[in-house]
Amino acid sequence: MSVALIIDDNQMNIDVLNFLLAQENMRGIAIPALRYWPRVVDELQDSIAVIFLDLEFPGEYGPDILPDLRHHSRLAHVPIIAHSVNTNMIDSVRQMGFDGFLGKPLRQDRFPELVQRILRGEAVWEV
Repeated sequence: MSVALIIDDNQMNIDVLNFLLAQENMRGIAIPALRYWPRVVDELQDSIAVIFLDLEFPGEYGPDILPDLRHHSRLAHVPIIAHSVNTNMIDSVRQMGFDGFLGKPLRQDRFPELVQRILRGEAVWEV
């Protein structure tokens, strides 16, 4: 079973993404705060297929950890997808070096196709 890391501080967003991932035979692992991701990644025995990173956290900015995620040995080739309600940030997110963007709320009818494209290495920019 493929694993997706969900770095998001909103439990409802985590629950929705976990539900949609389960429909695709994937397991989501939630990381509710930016500071916890290194420990979770280091302790996780499964390989990670994709990371969904929220852009805004209380007092923090999700893209600030993008370079650290990119340089972690286990994550070097893992697609990192911005996952945000701020769909107006799609161009800046692309320039930051994300592999894609999924706007919130996620569309259940589109998610299966989008996640399969992401797993095939295709860039997905969906608002």
